[in-house]
Amino acid sequence: MEIKLSEEIIEQIPNFKVGIIVYKNITVAESPQMIKGRLQLFQESIYFDLENKNVTELSGIQEWRNIFKKYGKDPNRYRPSVEALYRRVQKQNFLSSIQSAIDINNFFSLQYQVPIGIYDLDNLNGSISIRLGTEGEEYTGLNGRINSLNHLIVSSDNLGPFGSPFVDSDRAPVTFATKNAVQVIYLRPSTDVEKSMRLTESLMNMFTQIHGGEASFQIIRCP
Repeated sequence: MEIKLSEEIIEQIPNFKVGIIVYKNITVAESPQMIKGRLQLFQESIYFDLENKNVTELSGIQEWRNIFKKYGKDPNRYRPSVEALYRRVQKQNFLSSIQSAIDINNFFSLQYQVPIGIYDLDNLNGSISIRLGTEGEEYTGLNGRINSLNHLIVSSDNLGPFGSPFVDSDRAPVTFATKNAVQVIYLRPSTDVEKSMRLTESLMNMFTQIHGGEASFQIIRCP
């Protein structure tokens, strides 16, 4: 699968990078009790850690808010998805189990303080580019709203944007019927390549332990 990182992103943040994992022949199901339990316990731990603390003080949240600002998107109006997860936990509105793929996605997003998207590969068309959204581009998000993508980092295929570190579209969500998927980890630019590879591989290995199938990963960055 061809995946490109646009020059307009690299021009602003030369060390911008994403982890890409492609899964084949997976089985998405209800999460095992182990995953449900770890997700719940981790959220409880985060909740206590956030007492008397602002979510925006966390290093990963700070970095992603600054990335949004850098590209011209107000993070107070368009919060990075990981910040939205942390704010839910801070309010004790804990994430409940949805299904195995989404639960692991949320767990790693909370653990590494980065936005992560996972998409049904069979609902995508052609090569993928990570780029900035343009004026007039929009999609219906999983939040049920029409979302403006202008100046927002997006993942896009031949049909247009389908995901972003803000909110994903409703075009290619992973469901119980999904057999092939692609995961986009919007890594912190401050994370070096070696650590980025370890993080991405760790997520891939945990995912395949639960879902089976085959997987491969790569880090997309400035040459």
